[in-house]
Amino acid sequence: MTDLSPSHTVFVFVHGAWHSSGQWAATQRALAGLGAAGVAVDLPGHGFDALLPSGYLLPGQPGLLTEKSPLATVTMDDCAESVLDTLRQVRPHRRVVLVAHSAGGGPASLAAERAPELVDALVYLSAFVPAGRPRFSDYISSPENATARGQRLHLGDPEELGAIRINPLSRDPAYVEDLRQTHYHDTPPDRFDRWRSALSTDLPLAIPTTPVTVTSARWGRIPRTFLRCADDRALPPAVQDLMIAEADRAVPGNPFTVRTLPGSHTPFAARPRELAAALLP
Repeated sequence: MTDLSPSHTVFVFVHGAWHSSGQWAATQRALAGLGAAGVAVDLPGHGFDALLPSGYLLPGQPGLLTEKSPLATVTMDDCAESVLDTLRQVRPHRRVVLVAHSAGGGPASLAAERAPELVDALVYLSAFVPAGRPRFSDYISSPENATARGQRLHLGDPEELGAIRINPLSRDPAYVEDLRQTHYHDTPPDRFDRWRSALSTDLPLAIPTTPVTVTSARWGRIPRTFLRCADDRALPPAVQDLMIAEADRAVPGNPFTVRTLPGSHTPFAARPRELAAALLP
């Protein structure tokens, strides 16, 4: 019988667009207080190793709207492999729970499909689930996502840039407020500027647009939980529920366990202790 105790569990966290391993730190500390370990992944092009547009940190941010992304060649395979590398490291003698947020659901799902023996449970935190539709962009463009905020944050032409680009260091008050309302509307105001300054600029276009194929025999055999965010303005509850329903129809013998958290798309910023408690069985 699998030991479900926190002390025998390690959580592997996969961040979403423009975020990094660092944004999970408060949740990891909260989990440690509950007896569980946590390891966070930096997907290619994110974190301290993120390659930024050359003018991003310069006065006036020259070329930000037009410069080809240095991450344009990053693939979904690259991202899934970074998740698999961490899963292989933590697997010995541990129960492994793979947690994906938002756009991180694609790489995490592909990693689980390729090596289901490395994952004991999956958790999707308002994250893309590819069982019903293979691309995150398929859900982003769905009618259920019509109320989502954030489209005005995107700069330039994603096809030309090879990335979906934002400007976390914008000096435009309206842009900054739109960023706050989209991702951090319930994060304490005195912490918001620190959170946005830690974001990177570019999400490799492959992450939302590459099809991810999962099967009942591999991905579908892993127990999975969906943590809904009730006041999510980046990925509204309607599209979260659509992904859950379509995945359950695709794998009816292993439906999601669904739990709902209050608040925004980023509970690791607003309420990490509640998030940590929700992750435990």
